[in-house]
Amino acid sequence: MDAEFSRPLAVGRIPVQGMETVIEAKDAECNALARRFGIPGLRNLSCRYRLKPGPDGEVLAEGWLTAHVTQECVVSLEPFEDVMAESFTVRCIPAARFREDDEVDPFSIDEVPYERDTIDLGELAAEEVSLALDPYPHKPGCAIPAEFAGTDEGVVEETTRRQPFSALAELKKKQN
Repeated sequence: MDAEFSRPLAVGRIPVQGMETVIEAKDAECNALARRFGIPGLRNLSCRYRLKPGPDGEVLAEGWLTAHVTQECVVSLEPFEDVMAESFTVRCIPAARFREDDEVDPFSIDEVPYERDTIDLGELAAEEVSLALDPYPHKPGCAIPAEFAGTDEGVVEETTRRQPFSALAELKKKQN
């Protein structure tokens, strides 16, 4: 399968001291990625990389990506616009040396394989966009109708992202 957003970079072109580069997706590439991700729209996808070569063909890639996404609210089914700004760090490993580990350390740097001495920075950015997309997007201010919420007044969804484990903290407060 050909990548919708491909920006190959030969590992040998990365200087010993490292380098920075910026990639941007064209409109057609954004449209193809939106179809791949199953979202109504994606535009202005850009990613800035800091690349540093390591031992045995490894490359440490730090990335900062931004994009405008159109998602469909899981409550109202209405499309809404959102801005994505994410940072990530991955270690690119030659495919011949890459091994899937059964025990994944959630605190270690993700490792991704590359083949033929070429890292595809576009596909790497696309994968990070995919990981950053909210699987249950809510339009800001959208309310669940009272008949489905189990209360008389309905529930207004939060307009900001909740922190991990915030639901557990709320349950703990209710128990005390």
